[in-house]
Amino acid sequence: MSKQKIVMIMVLLLAWVWIPVGSAEESAPLDAQSGMLLLKMQAGISTATRTNTDVTMNISGLVARVSVRQEFRNEGGEWVEGLYVFPLPDNAAVDRMRLHIGERYIEGEIREKEQARKDYERARNEGRKASLVEQQRPNLFTTAVANIAPGERVVVEIEYLEDLRYDDGTFSIRFPMTLTPRYIPGAPLPDRKGSGWSPDTSRVDDASLLTPPHVTASRDHRITLRASIDAGMPLEIVASRYHPVDVAEDRNRYTVSLANDSVPMDHDFELVWRPVPSSVPRAMVFRETIAGQPHYLLMVVPPDAAKDVPISMPRELIFIVDTSGSMHGTSIAQAKKALGQALDGLSANDRFNIIEFNSNTRALYHQSVTADAANISHARKFVRGLEANGGTEMRPALRLALDSASTEEYLRQIVFITDGSVGNEEELYAMIEARLGNARLFTVGIGSAPNSWFMRKAAELGRGSFVVISALHEVGEKMDRLFDKLGHPQVTNIQVSWPGGTVMEAYPEVVPDLYLGEPVTVRARAAVPFQPGAAVRVTGDSTAGAWAHDLPLEGDAEHPGIGALWARAKIATLHDDERRGADSVTTRKAVIDTAITHHLVSKYTSLVAVDKTPVRPAGDPLASEQVPNLLPYGQSMNAIFGFPATATNAAVLQRRGLLLLLAALLMLCATVLHRGERRARLA
Repeated sequence: MSKQKIVMIMVLLLAWVWIPVGSAEESAPLDAQSGMLLLKMQAGISTATRTNTDVTMNISGLVARVSVRQEFRNEGGEWVEGLYVFPLPDNAAVDRMRLHIGERYIEGEIREKEQARKDYERARNEGRKASLVEQQRPNLFTTAVANIAPGERVVVEIEYLEDLRYDDGTFSIRFPMTLTPRYIPGAPLPDRKGSGWSPDTSRVDDASLLTPPHVTASRDHRITLRASIDAGMPLEIVASRYHPVDVAEDRNRYTVSLANDSVPMDHDFELVWRPVPSSVPRAMVFRETIAGQPHYLLMVVPPDAAKDVPISMPRELIFIVDTSGSMHGTSIAQAKKALGQALDGLSANDRFNIIEFNSNTRALYHQSVTADAANISHARKFVRGLEANGGTEMRPALRLALDSASTEEYLRQIVFITDGSVGNEEELYAMIEARLGNARLFTVGIGSAPNSWFMRKAAELGRGSFVVISALHEVGEKMDRLFDKLGHPQVTNIQVSWPGGTVMEAYPEVVPDLYLGEPVTVRARAAVPFQPGAAVRVTGDSTAGAWAHDLPLEGDAEHPGIGALWARAKIATLHDDERRGADSVTTRKAVIDTAITHHLVSKYTSLVAVDKTPVRPAGDPLASEQVPNLLPYGQSMNAIFGFPATATNAAVLQRRGLLLLLAALLMLCATVLHRGERRARLA
């Protein structure tokens, strides 16, 4: 090859390498800054700001008040601002924040989001201690702490209220410890709101706020946790699903703590407890009176008669399985085992199909087929061959399942198996509502840190149920429970009738269909107190016929926090209405009014705490650091951020890297050729 040809090839290759790669709407791009951060993530991030967490849960009745103390330590030699994106339960009502500085603390105040950020930035720029807690998603928050001195330790304490989950006789509470990296679809926008690895995009306009860096190992990111359960009744079981715990009991009060002094924050914590059979509650009601208005949280468990009557209508079951990069490792093993068990649950009268998705969508069959031995055997082979890689493009898979032709003879049930690691949740919720029809959508959350908000909300909008599987050994138990619900009729046409003459504001406004072992849970506020002896009536249709339950509303006990949980439910309903077309200006005002009245962090309100005295000398610079999260247990950094990757354009980066290597090789060839020609001339 001549020298001239080599130079021409080099020029063409280099030109092609640096041609801007067009980003289709279905891609997940990164800009240059994000690409550099991605390389740091793969190599390991070193920051001056360290963080650990201490959690205290106080559980009484159906409500838990949880304190989360985040410790920020500056081990560097300059002043820093620490930014930490972290998950909380998606039904958490965050209502309190304190900034601890040595022996004193500053109480956080609730303000409109824009004003809270201005107050924080002003204090930060003036060298004063300040902290800001913002909500990015109902289950995703950011803490910012300004002006941490070299060698200093600062603690931000966040408190929230949460109502417990009750299912099939068991209470549970879950504390998320880290987050699975989100997949970000859409074309990049020119500006960015945050410092995450992804730019904001046309489909996720706040993506840079949802995508903190991750590390695979850390001497920090440790958690200590204690829980106190005041059950008011003897308990048969108190256990943690994924972490060893110590349990002590004193007169029906139970104290739970992690068996180890501290554990890595790489796997969600779940605590479960079950009353002894004679004490299993069928109905509970709690009240808090605020400004003369009683707020209620009530739970009623419908009858179990449906358990003896299996569903008679033939079913069409469509299984959607996520095989993206974030499902790599233990998650895909759990998903494949869950699918195998789902296939075991099919009867000869059923039809089924399997849809897998990552960056692309692929269906096992063109349309659903009968669940005969040959088709199920073919499906098992398909499931065994599933591998996790690529992006999390849920939309085409959901559309394929929801829009595929159906017949009235079959009841369509869609089982969606995923970790939910997406940033475009609202877009997917809108699709489910618009295309669901007569189908029912059930979600199976997979992995050590799934997106619980997506799991719960998608199932709620799909008029189904959800389950979370975070360990391989519990696949059998939890899939059995899910298919028990799938195989039995739901309790329908549920109505909640309050005593006449009282104006009520209750959520959910329409109680969804219920499945075996699930309770009716309602949060309500009355305009004025009820008369003595008043009761609320819950009615519905079950396989045993019409069903009704009366629940007395009287009692003197007050339960703090019920009002905040009601407000949290109202805010969620307002956002649902906005997605369905309600006026955004009116919705924003209603959310702000509700959140400020009840001192809650929301999409439009934040908690801010500001010290009065400047501590950073005027001439000293302030560095800003994004504190990384610990990668969830069982996941692979290479599978998520490698090639192909979830939420990145690593394919483009790898192509450019390979071509640059080729260009370098050609340059070497040109150099060798040039030296050879020179020696020939000298000779």
